[in-house]
Amino acid sequence: MTGLDLSSPVAVVGTGTMGQGIAQVALVAGHPVRLYDAAPGRARDAAGAIGARLDRLVAKGRLTEADRDAARARLEPVDNLADLADCGLVVEAVLERLDVKQRLFGELEEIVAEDCLLATNTSSLSVTAVGGTLRHPGRFVGLHFFNPAPLLPLVEVVSGFATDVTSATRAYETARAWGKTPVACADTPGFIVNRIARPFYAEAFAVHEAQAADPATIDAVLRECGGFKMGAFELTDLIGQDVNESVTHSVWQSFFQDARFTPSLAQRRLVESGRLGRKSGRGWYDYADGAERPEPHTADKEQPPAYVIAEGGLGPAAELLALIREAGIRVREEDEDHGTRLVLPSGGQLVLADGQTSAEFRDVVYFDLALDYRTATRVALSAAQDTSPRTLAEATGLFQALGKDVSVIGDVPGMIVARTVARIIDLAHDAVAKGVATEEDIDTAMRLGVNYPLGPFEWDRRLGRDFAFDVLDEMHGRDPSGRYAPSLALYRHAYATDKREGTS
Repeated sequence: MTGLDLSSPVAVVGTGTMGQGIAQVALVAGHPVRLYDAAPGRARDAAGAIGARLDRLVAKGRLTEADRDAARARLEPVDNLADLADCGLVVEAVLERLDVKQRLFGELEEIVAEDCLLATNTSSLSVTAVGGTLRHPGRFVGLHFFNPAPLLPLVEVVSGFATDVTSATRAYETARAWGKTPVACADTPGFIVNRIARPFYAEAFAVHEAQAADPATIDAVLRECGGFKMGAFELTDLIGQDVNESVTHSVWQSFFQDARFTPSLAQRRLVESGRLGRKSGRGWYDYADGAERPEPHTADKEQPPAYVIAEGGLGPAAELLALIREAGIRVREEDEDHGTRLVLPSGGQLVLADGQTSAEFRDVVYFDLALDYRTATRVALSAAQDTSPRTLAEATGLFQALGKDVSVIGDVPGMIVARTVARIIDLAHDAVAKGVATEEDIDTAMRLGVNYPLGPFEWDRRLGRDFAFDVLDEMHGRDPSGRYAPSLALYRHAYATDKREGTS
């Protein structure tokens, strides 16, 4: 099946930032586009704004003058819903209120032809519920664009409970014909991106609430160690704390207050105080003119150890052994069945974050997971209050000798990157098991929708099938609220590995 014919007009109802962006995408793809807004004059203002953006594309050499003129000729603001009668697709981008959207589509159903595809751009409401009052809900689908729609490639094509396969396929092919990268998903709270991305924010906030590290340090570790483009605090300041918290709260409520999606009290207080991020001038950070951005905690210079003993390999951190040798530090490798760690000259141990805490052991320093230990510019360490100062100094000096800045954080299980990635992997496996989307579409959605360095299943393959399960299982033992309980899907995934290896 192909997408919407180019001769078929596309209507966009709601002419805010998102509506204008969607209209521009359809317009540049070659469709006649009609703009409608319930507020008088808004559609004409939006048409003018879109025309100005087309002018900027010409100035940047991304659009020819002839194509701009043709696009402008295809753009028509209208004053009445009745003017959308011959459209082949209507995309709604109005207020995120169920009653408003249901009323709008009820009116549209009386106007458009039976083969007209109706689509909502909702990011937080149930597609099934929005289309639930229609006489013909089979033609109703979610087309969730990301802001700014002309620039971001991802479109989540969401099938409601009553959506026909042909309608979903038609919407999918239309998005692809518009130059977008569509992913198909079922109608679940948060769809793909807003469901699976929750731990990226939630775990950073949880580490902060536990007084283990400040926002600047957590952000720096997520960027410089985890490979994420932005940290959770700076990203939510950009999104808007009220917007981000609203999505989190909506997903949490929609999952019947599932502990895995519990909102952050610290973020709630931030919103209540009016500190909404960049748009209000202050959020986690101060954006006033002349305000200084806080620096992440970085440890003072320490001497590296003369040697390390590697017991049992380092699993996902095995690359460190080559880096340590390249730094001129002797490495002696010993096979051990009871763990994977580095033993320092002090007798203390350096262990990859595994969901446990330093306080449970004698003289253990944990180090965080990295996307790539060779290119990482910062590594986080955690230690208990009674950890030997010499052991912590040797661990710090070791990573400094590898060219890394070191941030020492509080003794929290899973540290920062490890717990975040483990939870993202878990939610991804859970989503596939419940028929939300395929592994490939989830990886695509998380890379393109929120710019993750790897999709969850790419992380999983790199880390090993049981890494995420082991981290979360240990964390669940220390916080039995259910927040970190591994899903049944992740349990099966890890257990299947054991069966193939002949263990029980």
